[in-house]
Amino acid sequence: MTTVYKSPHVLLIMRVALYQPDIAGNLGTILRTCACLDVPVDIIEPCGFPFSDRSLKRSGMDYFDQADFTRHADWSTFLNQITPESARIVLLSSKASHPLHEFVFRKNDILLFGSESAGVPDDVHQRANERITIKMKSGMRSLNLAVANGMALGEALHQTGQFPE
Repeated sequence: MTTVYKSPHVLLIMRVALYQPDIAGNLGTILRTCACLDVPVDIIEPCGFPFSDRSLKRSGMDYFDQADFTRHADWSTFLNQITPESARIVLLSSKASHPLHEFVFRKNDILLFGSESAGVPDDVHQRANERITIKMKSGMRSLNLAVANGMALGEALHQTGQFPE
């Protein structure tokens, strides 16, 4: 099940990809954030909740209909739309060593985030062109997915001058 992007310039701008998200509220919040910042979202299924879940729409509020998102049946379906020339996959991972604040983004990067419960499997981790992390206080395990998305997307849009006018 793949839908068509609303944006005609999808390969020329930054995108967010979510690998098998588990929590409807986080996905709704990310869709709202990306709608406000005019960033398309790839949702790589299966999700850990029914996509029509009420909490998804509640957290996305009235921004849900403004979100530019594509649902992909699985990882390979998503990859079929990606070519090395069109985009670089940048995985945000607590297992990465390159810090977000030192990373140089490109305008057409795809910021990939794993599921809240499991992250991404090894093959997805290895397929990513780059792997970065958000540095945290020692002993802390991870940030909320929607918070990490907001931090990384904000930095990426700032560096590449893609905040909406």
